[in-house]
Amino acid sequence: MRRLTGFNVISLTLGFAFLYLPMIILITYSFNSSKLVTVWAGFSTKWYGELLQNEAFLDAAWVTVQVAVVSSTIATVLGTMAALVLVRAGRFPGRTLFSGMIYAPLVMPEVITGLSLLLLFIGIGLDRGIFTIILAHTTFSMCFVSVVVSSRLMTFDESLEEAALDLGCSSFQAFRLVTLPIIAPAVISGWLLAFTLSLDDLVIASFTAGPSSTTLPIKIWSSIRLGVSPEINALSTIMIAIVAVGVITASLITKRASLRQQADERAAVRA
Repeated sequence: MRRLTGFNVISLTLGFAFLYLPMIILITYSFNSSKLVTVWAGFSTKWYGELLQNEAFLDAAWVTVQVAVVSSTIATVLGTMAALVLVRAGRFPGRTLFSGMIYAPLVMPEVITGLSLLLLFIGIGLDRGIFTIILAHTTFSMCFVSVVVSSRLMTFDESLEEAALDLGCSSFQAFRLVTLPIIAPAVISGWLLAFTLSLDDLVIASFTAGPSSTTLPIKIWSSIRLGVSPEINALSTIMIAIVAVGVITASLITKRASLRQQADERAAVRA
């Protein structure tokens, strides 16, 4: 085991400071009583109350949550199906084109993706709104789900499925009762990743959103162009808290599911 040197400690400290110090400053100034975000004038929670009365931010947050939940769910279903085809289908005509189309959004600049989707929606006469944002977010997030689920399927023991088929299960029953519970941690991780990407997206949403479907990142961006307000600090603090709770909860669920999966696999091997 390598010893922890002073250089490693300094590098680790600077790295964590670079990542988390801005968040700590933002959270601290969200409790500032002054309207000037760079001048500390005492502790106060009044900006959280002001935020809860700001209908523009609340409406944008509701649109963002709707889009994130629906698009991440659709992306998870489609991404899981794509992963199954890529891992289980073997070689088939058009496989290279199919895999390239699945993974293209991973390396495609968001500006190009957003512009191409905008031109598509205009070309087919589709009015921009929540529906177009959902389609756009599903398009670029399903590839991330596919990568996560594919990596799990590559290490999946197919003899477990074969045993279920030998015991009388249909292909769908074997997938639902055996495969899906085992790969569930990867599917959940893919959903959470797609959900996070949708919440965070600004570029693609700015191309595909309509006047009545402003998402929270777009609203924040349009607001800070006139200066950062304490309400934005309070909103960012709430988002950080939600993400932190979500990450901790997801880690606990994934760990529990992984332990259950290992126990089921050992029981299956002994049987």
